[in-house]
Order: sequence, then C-alpha cells, then structure tokens
Amino acid sequence: MRLGGSRRSGNIEDRRGMGMGRGAGIGVGTVVLLIVGYFMGVNPATLLNLADVTEQGAQPPAPIGTPGDAEGDFVAAVLGETEDVWSAIFSAQGAQYQAPTLTLFTGRVGSACGTASAAAGPFYCPGDHKVYIDLDFFRQLDTEFGAPGDFARAYVIAHEVGHHVQTLTGASQRVQQIRERAPQNANRAQMALELQADCYAGLWAQRANSARQILEAGDVEEGLAAAAAVGDDTLQRRVQGTVVPDSFTHGSAEQRTRWFRRGLESGDPGRCNTFEAGEL
Repeated sequence: MRLGGSRRSGNIEDRRGMGMGRGAGIGVGTVVLLIVGYFMGVNPATLLNLADVTEQGAQPPAPIGTPGDAEGDFVAAVLGETEDVWSAIFSAQGAQYQAPTLTLFTGRVGSACGTASAAAGPFYCPGDHKVYIDLDFFRQLDTEFGAPGDFARAYVIAHEVGHHVQTLTGASQRVQQIRERAPQNANRAQMALELQADCYAGLWAQRANSARQILEAGDVEEGLAAAAAVGDDTLQRRVQGTVVPDSFTHGSAEQRTRWFRRGLESGDPGRCNTFEAGEL
C-alpha cells in the first residue's frame, strides 16, 4: 500500500502495555468462550452482547493521538483514510460522519461492552463507539491464517470501521432487535451484518484508491485472502474438521470474498445492502 500521502488520524487511544486497572472483569469461562467463539467465526459482539453497556471500573488514562511507532503510524494512516472516505459519503447524504476512536491494547482491555481478551480478536463496541485491536492479531494473520500483507491488515481495520458505520445508520440496532424478537433469524441477520461490513471494507478501498491511489499490485489479492481466511467454513474446517453452515454468523469464505469484491468494484453503499439481498 502507498500510504505516504495519507492523513494520519489522531483518533487513536494507545493502551499498549498498560494495565487494566481495577475495572470489572469476566470469568475464566467467558474467556474460554471468547477464544472458542473467535476461532469458530463468532463475533465478540454477539458473545458479549455488546448492545448492552456494562459498568466498568476506571482504567488508567491512555495517550490519545497519532502513535509514533511504525505499526501505530500504519493504523493511523488507514484510519485516516476511512475517516476521509466515510466523511465524504455521509456529507453527500446531508449528514455528518462521527468518526470512531481506535483503541490499541495488549492482552486484555476494558470497554463499554465488557472486558475482552485479545483472543476475541479485533472488535467494535457500539456502547462507546470504539474499535479495539491488539496488533498481535496482525501477526496471526501472517503466520496462522496465511493472509500476510499490509492490505490484509487494512481490511481488518476497515471491516471494524464498517461496524461503526452500521451503528450510525441503525443497521446494528436492527440486528439486535431481530435477536430479541425473532431469535430463529438471528444467525442470518448477524451474517448479513458481517457481510455488509466486508462490502464496506471493499467500498472504502475503492474510494480511497480513486482519491489517492493507495493500492499497489497484489493488494487486492491480499484483501481477498484475508476475507477467505476468516470465513466461517475455513475456520470451522480448521478447528473441528467439519463445517456446519447453520451455525455461520460471518459467512463462508466465498460469501465474504464476494461481498468484499462487490464493494471494491462498485464503491457504492447502495450495493452493500445485504439485508435486502435475496441470497447472501
């Protein structure tokens, strides 16, 4: 990726290496559930019931701004690109985009949605409008998921920012209502939410590249590889050796790459309406 000319976001809370403080925690059983759920493709938002804000104790204050290290600078550049793209989209619709804060952490972190282990993977918390990432996950993409490359990492950030956009537009709240009122449809609704976030990640890449030519040869393939690597079927086959489509909450590798590509080819939010799609 060519990010030298990208604006660096200052909406980053750097909690790397900081302790949890005396905030409320979760039990060992929940941590195990998160670890298993992560490798099975279950969204931490579902496992922690992130629509419900839980009380947290105070955490030590963390620096806010653009990190000075190379990894932090990369995150700041990608986040800045997402802010520019979504600000333009919202502005064209007569609205103002409210950017999320991205929290970098190590090991464990407290959020308005509960306390999460890094084993849960990157997640977005609608309770505080923050994206949470332990950067060790990027190294896992390289070594464990077989999806290396800077654009694979950018895809992860853009996907989580997509969940923030869904909170602003009401899509996340719609899925929460389905969980409560029609639980038999909850898995499909959650999958529609995740696939739309994939489409939004592709849309972001298309728009940012059109504006500033950030993509290089091989970047698209890196993004597609990352989307396929975290498909429900890929993860289930790897962990348990069998695939159970009825349990999917994120979508298969084919679905995730298809919706990512749809956003990448169109750059149109209207083409990302997974909730009205006849077939996901």
